[in-house]
Amino acid sequence: MARQLDFYFDCSSPWTYLAFHAVQPLAAELGADIVWKPILVGGVFNTVNRTVYDSRANPNPLKQAYMLKDLAAWASLYGLRIVFPPDVFPVNSVKCMRGAFVALDEGKLVPFATAAFEAYWGDNRNIARENVLADIASRAGLERQRFFAAIETDACKARLRANTDELMARGGFGSPTMFVGSAMFFGNDRLPLVRAALEAA
Repeated sequence: MARQLDFYFDCSSPWTYLAFHAVQPLAAELGADIVWKPILVGGVFNTVNRTVYDSRANPNPLKQAYMLKDLAAWASLYGLRIVFPPDVFPVNSVKCMRGAFVALDEGKLVPFATAAFEAYWGDNRNIARENVLADIASRAGLERQRFFAAIETDACKARLRANTDELMARGGFGSPTMFVGSAMFFGNDRLPLVRAALEAA
């Protein structure tokens, strides 16, 4: 039986961009199957982690400066371009994350999420805008009209809510959250622990 890694994610998170990039070669090396779980991280914050909003409203300048340095260092390590979006943060990612299910159903989740992460964290493009979403869908090989019709369906909305609720029921409070069996790991910097858990599985 193949090892399995559940990966709960929202493209609005920079740490998730990093982990999304790094977890794929890790899983491939260890022969693990990644189960992609799109969520709406704002729904998680609203329900179980409202302190995120307090820290955004009253940021610690020392911690903020360190976070930006840390992001740049991780991105350099992974060979990624990452720029904290000066125009839109946080971004409304709900339609983008519904779109992840359209991509998932067509076997195109990875190119879709890659395009979304790069648009927002690499190119400072607002992934809430229809023209940006259309470009992301196109880069992933998704047909525009079918894509936009699908993300407005009740079924697609329900799947996003269900994954978000599932994460919270499992004890999650943000993105990225990964599970190996019942063991939970939060954040890009926990990937060494994910490796150890997969090796032990």
